[in-house]
Amino acid sequence: MVKKVGILPPWIAIDPLLRDWLLEDIGRGDRTTQSLLAIEVRLGTAQWVAKAPGIVAGLPIAARVFQLLDEKVSFEAIADEGERCQPGQVIAQIDGKLGALLTGERVALNIAMRLSGIASLTYDYAAQIADLQARLVDTRKTTPGLRLLEKYATGIGGAINHRMGLDDAVMIKDNHIAAAGGIGEAIAQIRDRIPYPLTIEVETETLKQVEEALQHEADIIMLDNMQLELMREAVQIIRDRNSKVKIEASGNITLVNIRAVAETGVDYISTSAPITQAKWLDLSMKIQM
Repeated sequence: MVKKVGILPPWIAIDPLLRDWLLEDIGRGDRTTQSLLAIEVRLGTAQWVAKAPGIVAGLPIAARVFQLLDEKVSFEAIADEGERCQPGQVIAQIDGKLGALLTGERVALNIAMRLSGIASLTYDYAAQIADLQARLVDTRKTTPGLRLLEKYATGIGGAINHRMGLDDAVMIKDNHIAAAGGIGEAIAQIRDRIPYPLTIEVETETLKQVEEALQHEADIIMLDNMQLELMREAVQIIRDRNSKVKIEASGNITLVNIRAVAETGVDYISTSAPITQAKWLDLSMKIQM
């Protein structure tokens, strides 16, 4: 069973993003809505309807969009975050001044459609390994400005977040290794300079690099773009040497091969696909008059 693990970020972090996106869309004013006589202050009801199957995500954020325009708008989420919806299903009802409903419609829908698409594809990946020990992990391959919300959506779909930014943990990748002169040199320089309790993860591509990462006591070892047979051998070496070291697999993870990767015994599987390859979930808003 896929577990929903997304935690909604605080509004103090989200509101500046929503205000910027509203300003981008509204510009100097909603010419259409503001030109319709008295429509801004008339009360109305709108329903959000799913036009495709998928996992719902982002409804609390969509509600906030309307409430930034008019705090009296009522947004009732009929579908829960992480719930699977079907075409024709009503997932939310909104009541308030028509001006706020019409002006906020596109920004709110865009957010929910994007986040629901990510949650839907994340769910598909997580479902492939739900009965195994490996956990699905997202990456920093996110849309600039949207990372906070896109990573929330992967959580709703059943993944857990990798580091949010460069300050969350140390991750020594191939270019760091090349720049430092080797894995041992990189770990030695970094260990004395980072604050407690940051962990050190090392990206490895060969068994020799795995051995070096173990020798220098990396906390997490990533097996990057390894063939399955080599990955199984690397997992066994790590388990035999230090059972406390966490193992992450990454690189070219697909819906076809993710289960086989999980069966090698790794703890985590990281992939950017649920974010970079997600298709928006089609939603629409209909005014009820």
